[in-house]
Amino acid sequence: MKVSLSTIDYLIIAIYLVTTMGIGLFLSGGMKSGKDFFLGGRRLPWWAIGMSLVATDIGGTDIIGVGGATYQYGIASANFEWIGCVPIMIVAAFVFIPFFYRTGIYTIPEYMEKRFNVSVRTVLACCWLAFMACNIGIMLFASAKMVSGMIDLSSLSHYCISTFGHADWNWDTMICIWVTAILVGIYTSVGGLAAVVYTDAIQCTVMIAGCLMILVIGIYQIGGIQQFKKELDLIAVKNQTDVQKEDPSSNEVTDQNRSLVVPVSSNSPFVWPGILFGLAFILSPAYWIGNQAIVQRSLGAKNEFQAKASYIWGAVLKSVIPIIVTIPALIAVIKFPNLEDGDQAFPHLVSELLPVGLRGLFLAAFIAALMSSIDSYLNSAATIVTNDLYSRFINPDASDKRLLFIGRTMTILLVIWGIFFAHYISTLQSGIYAIFQTLMAFFQGPALAVLMTGLFWKRATGIGAFAGFLSGICCSVSLYALNQPAVYKMLGTEPLFQIPDPFLYFSIWAFLVAMSVIIIVSFFTTPEPQEKLQYLYSRRFQQGENK
Repeated sequence: MKVSLSTIDYLIIAIYLVTTMGIGLFLSGGMKSGKDFFLGGRRLPWWAIGMSLVATDIGGTDIIGVGGATYQYGIASANFEWIGCVPIMIVAAFVFIPFFYRTGIYTIPEYMEKRFNVSVRTVLACCWLAFMACNIGIMLFASAKMVSGMIDLSSLSHYCISTFGHADWNWDTMICIWVTAILVGIYTSVGGLAAVVYTDAIQCTVMIAGCLMILVIGIYQIGGIQQFKKELDLIAVKNQTDVQKEDPSSNEVTDQNRSLVVPVSSNSPFVWPGILFGLAFILSPAYWIGNQAIVQRSLGAKNEFQAKASYIWGAVLKSVIPIIVTIPALIAVIKFPNLEDGDQAFPHLVSELLPVGLRGLFLAAFIAALMSSIDSYLNSAATIVTNDLYSRFINPDASDKRLLFIGRTMTILLVIWGIFFAHYISTLQSGIYAIFQTLMAFFQGPALAVLMTGLFWKRATGIGAFAGFLSGICCSVSLYALNQPAVYKMLGTEPLFQIPDPFLYFSIWAFLVAMSVIIIVSFFTTPEPQEKLQYLYSRRFQQGENK
């Protein structure tokens, strides 16, 4: 749905983009070494890191996607923040982040070599790099598709067709891809992690303000909080009546709009076993303590205390996110009850609720959310290439200035790759976006198993970790394949999982398989030497306390 914008709206968006670019370029003046580029010189303040954590995790696609999921399935999607983020961020702040900070590492794969061997480091680095590189293109495409779907760019498209030809291209989307990639690429390649963190802090502020604006205006137009509750009650009664018409014996509660705990019998992808075991116990810990794009920010803090404080501050902000994203989606359920696509909930709210000027502010917030995720993955992917591949295998004696040059070069190359990959995705009919959204569930469960055994079990060996990681990935990929219609129909079987998008279950089984293989193989292989065991959690933490 196109959102009608005035000159004032465009001016607000332009001011935001210029301000973001200016800050990113200003911070480039202090870039003198690889440490400055990859860790911000370890001079970053806790408040900026915390806001960057939130901005990195909640992109523009997440605002639209979570809003759409809430429109379709209710506020159970809020569990991804309240259960999937806040608890593990608090635990990570006091347990894991101080440990990683004391080891002095740049990347999580680097720790894997210190604890295990170079094979574990390399395979984990390659998996994260493949995911990040592809996700850069996916986010560019998905973001551009959403922006072009909300802003009328027909005049620019006609100009591009008349100038370059290729009338079969979706020029609206391509223009957005190029503009976003160039803007983000410039300040990320020049300013490094510091530019990413400080611009993310601005983007987090604008994003929260934009969503809060939708929430307040929407509640006001409905008639206040009490009227909002009454409208949801009426919808619940109607849903219950519809269910009983189809099945008079049914006593199923159908007020899914306000149900955080969803029964297993529901057709929702957010049923409680998946949320508890797949999200809270596996995907969330793997994401918040093992995702390079997340952990790297805290490693750039001024000191250990500020690294911990950044995660606490991020958790406080994350506890607010479900309110400002899911409640507007419920407002859309009341005001626009017949949308065929839940992802259109936020565009409809922007178009119908916001006056001239405020539409530009919200779209600036939306663009901010898009840019914050892309710049984070750009910087982290460049860090992995430079530190885990280039300086490890190609040029181990590279100087700081050389690493700075390689980091900037890799950022530019990843931007170019992202543009071409986003264009490739745009030529496909369907499927690629969903596949790569499931990709993280493929290897995060096995990665968590490797990380946990490496941190807490001294008998874990590098061979066991390597075998367990690959076995877990094979398990999750196999489960995904066996749940595809083309595969299970060919085999004459039923799908393994009855709910849509069962990625939470993939992570559970992949984690269990990886953990089992690590334990079994480790018992049959030679224990790691003492120099490796100094990177166990207990020993390294005690060393830090005694300093």
